[in-house]
Amino acid sequence: MRKIFIAAGFALLLSACQSASKDQSAVGNTTDTTQLSAEDAPKVEVEKPVFEFGVIKQGEKVQHEFKFKNTGKSPLIITNASATCGCTVPEYPTEPILPGKEGSIKVIFNSEGKIGLQDKVVTISSNANPAFEQLHLVGDIVENK
Repeated sequence: MRKIFIAAGFALLLSACQSASKDQSAVGNTTDTTQLSAEDAPKVEVEKPVFEFGVIKQGEKVQHEFKFKNTGKSPLIITNASATCGCTVPEYPTEPILPGKEGSIKVIFNSEGKIGLQDKVVTISSNANPAFEQLHLVGDIVENK
């Protein structure tokens, strides 16, 4: 009797694994008709991806606009911009950037509680191909005396 339960359990487990495998392969094989080929996708050229703000006193705020251009063949859609910490706040355009048009991402860095060399990274999520490069705010923070 025990062998029957073990065999039934094994058969059930095997059946579940095969079902999950089929579900995953179906997901992997779906074709999204909204995806564009690499040659038709939006492409981004960032004017200067690294902004060096130099030496500032602790507590000062740094603001910079990173300018970019869509050099691709279709509209660029930015879906998110995130920073490495809460001290850095990016603002990105919510409207599509048409081919040949320019846009900017405004970043504000608050140096409160920071000291020494800093490299704050902003990662952009978009439909660009290749991916939007990371933006950097780099500088040195000295103690406010």
